[in-house]
Amino acid sequence: MSARAIAVVLLAAGMAGSAAAARDAAAALTLHYEQPAAAWTEALPIGNGRLGAMVFGRPEDELLQLNEATLWSGGPVGTDINPGAHAALGQVRQALAGGDYKAAYALSRKMQGRYTESFMPLGDLRIRQDLQGRQTSDYRRSLDIRDGVASTSFSAGGVHYRREVFASAPDQVIVMRLSADRPGQLNLALEASSQLRADVAPAAGALVLRGKAPAHVDPNYVKYNAEPIVYEDSSGCKGMRFELVVQPQVTGGTVQTVDKRILIRGASDVVLLLSAATSFNGYDQCPDSAGKDEDALARGHLARAATRGYAALRAAHVADFRRLFDRVSLSINPAAPDRSDIPTDRRLAAHTAGQPDAGLEALYVQFGRYLLMSSSRTRGAPANLQGIWNASLRPSWSSNYTTNINVQMNYWPVESANLAELFTPLDDLIRNLSVTGRETASSFYHAPGWAVHHNSDIWATSNPVGDFGKGDPKWANWSMGSAWLSRHLWEHYRYTGDRAYLAATYPIMKEAARFMLAWLQPDARGRLVTAPSTSPENEFYFGERQKGIVSVASTMDMGIARDLFENVDAAARELGVDTAFRAELKAAANRLLPFQVGAKGQLQEWDQDFEDVDPHHRHVSHLYALHPARLISPLRTPDLAAAARRTLELRGDEGTGWSLAWKVNMWARLYDGNHAYALFRNLLRLTKPGDKHGGAYANLFDAHPPFQIDGNFAGTAGVIEMLLQSQDDELHLLPALPDAWRDGAVKGIVGRGGYVVDIDWQGGRLKAARIVATRDGSCVIRTREPVTVRGVKARARRDAGGYTLRFDAREGRTYLVSP
Repeated sequence: MSARAIAVVLLAAGMAGSAAAARDAAAALTLHYEQPAAAWTEALPIGNGRLGAMVFGRPEDELLQLNEATLWSGGPVGTDINPGAHAALGQVRQALAGGDYKAAYALSRKMQGRYTESFMPLGDLRIRQDLQGRQTSDYRRSLDIRDGVASTSFSAGGVHYRREVFASAPDQVIVMRLSADRPGQLNLALEASSQLRADVAPAAGALVLRGKAPAHVDPNYVKYNAEPIVYEDSSGCKGMRFELVVQPQVTGGTVQTVDKRILIRGASDVVLLLSAATSFNGYDQCPDSAGKDEDALARGHLARAATRGYAALRAAHVADFRRLFDRVSLSINPAAPDRSDIPTDRRLAAHTAGQPDAGLEALYVQFGRYLLMSSSRTRGAPANLQGIWNASLRPSWSSNYTTNINVQMNYWPVESANLAELFTPLDDLIRNLSVTGRETASSFYHAPGWAVHHNSDIWATSNPVGDFGKGDPKWANWSMGSAWLSRHLWEHYRYTGDRAYLAATYPIMKEAARFMLAWLQPDARGRLVTAPSTSPENEFYFGERQKGIVSVASTMDMGIARDLFENVDAAARELGVDTAFRAELKAAANRLLPFQVGAKGQLQEWDQDFEDVDPHHRHVSHLYALHPARLISPLRTPDLAAAARRTLELRGDEGTGWSLAWKVNMWARLYDGNHAYALFRNLLRLTKPGDKHGGAYANLFDAHPPFQIDGNFAGTAGVIEMLLQSQDDELHLLPALPDAWRDGAVKGIVGRGGYVVDIDWQGGRLKAARIVATRDGSCVIRTREPVTVRGVKARARRDAGGYTLRFDAREGRTYLVSP
């Protein structure tokens, strides 16, 4: 064979190898199934941060269940909601001073206000395809999470059909293409509907659905109102308008409108453009009387997309999606058998039964990033309890923003998973809450600063919920939301180093601290405590086995207060401002009731060593100081870390989906990779409709149950914590690597200080790392074994936690780390 022929053969072989590698990579990042979705938690989610759809993949009766991120019930919150709250606060504190927990609990109800509003479903698009009764075969339903494209394919009567659907952020529409491998084979009927009050009418070859959201929707757990959904608002303020437009683009065949349907006959190719908008005009504007023009918005997006063509729309979407997704890659045990050809629901069932499947575990981590990319791109509307996917008029817990952990948990991976710009919607909500929360702090408590309680919504509700005494104070009255949310502002700065951002948000953090200083009260020994106080949604026994809920100085409260003071002090020091206020914070921090270790060796949950009513409660709120805060550390506070470990042991390894995910993060912070991995495996436990245990549904949505998306996000964050930690201003490489993950590589995760980190490991040990500095700074690397950095003279030094190496990093430089 000639040299030229050999070269041609080698080139062909190389191209074939590259194609095979690309197929393998795509398969590793694809969810797929052999049957249509039979339940909502089997459907596949797509989203562009504003528009969302659940795709069922049914051949003859396809369903796209649709959402729009700003479509909520209600309108702006009022002022002076409960004029008697401040007087009740004094009564509660008096009862607590006398040790009367029962009276404090009853009186706390007098401090409640209105419930939040609810996230609403937009509507349904049904595509009824006439297959003339022919049986289907070769069925496949899939979601490529790298490209953000859901596909369905099947054969019937010798014709192969294919559908693709995606939600485009660049073009702000949902796009669906239906095709067949033979011309003239598409016979479709399109129907749009909504559970909300809405009308459907054809217009210029499109379906137009126009409707109005309710003025108020009770939470799903409120059972006492005869009319839980109220549409009328005599003021003309509340009740958001919305519009959905479905425009078909048809190649071949005929299109006609019959009643409220579009009929397509004998087409060869059909592209559907779905555009939707609401009249939402900001958290403080009436959505009806002062709302945006939803018709102009929806039709504007549609008109622009209609000129682009399917190929251009798809290419722009994929490029945008990959721009975010490709920042991070994860490979675990790459030499293990590849199980990606097995349908995802069967993989999940086998994994639940004990089958090792590191590829599924890596897919789950990346699926969390996919969901955040798909649900967090709309200003003022961060990902809620269900992201942007909801099919119910009264969804679980209103599908709102639950601020005693859940909305915060949604954003735990946003920085470390290299998606920092997706923090903007939560940043918006925090800024809005700092405004409404100022009124709440003033009118409810006669306090400065801003306060946020257990629940919020797109209107930035900040008052204690409960419908003026009907809610249980164990959740309704929790008052530490502004402090916890402020932590996210500081964390965003720690990752990005954006001083302009810090200067803009520091006043918000400071005002949260001002509220905390006013909220804290001296106890009989002069220590500062919170009163009233709860440990979210948990109870204790006191006296003669009486159940208590409202008490003084829960450990979570003390951890949040201490964390807030430290963060605000650090921010002020960074900006060179507020010397006197920093001194006030330090003085207050020194007076806070310290953490206490109980008789069982656990970190106490309350100010006294009370017995738990439910020792295995899903919340582990008293370990806030361990995670997400950094107050407890095996390196800096080993005794408290041991108490935290004992607490987790007593709590157990069961729990709701999001609870399991939180525990993954906590065990990682204790450097126990094997225990973190055990919880992570539980998080991937197949959960079917009707099951009571936490885990994952067939579509990998987190199961509380029911569905709550926070477990997905916290699961992703937890795995990153196992591979990289930076809360102590060090890049701790592989701090909690489990034995099950012997070999692997992660690329593109981010550490505080603005470091983008790649890590390779082999045989459970660091093989190499690559660190890119996005700004100048002192970089500290912590490892189990000594390392060197190419081009750096510094050498690793041993301490109680392994080895550290410190050097001055320069913006834009890449540093190669070797053991």
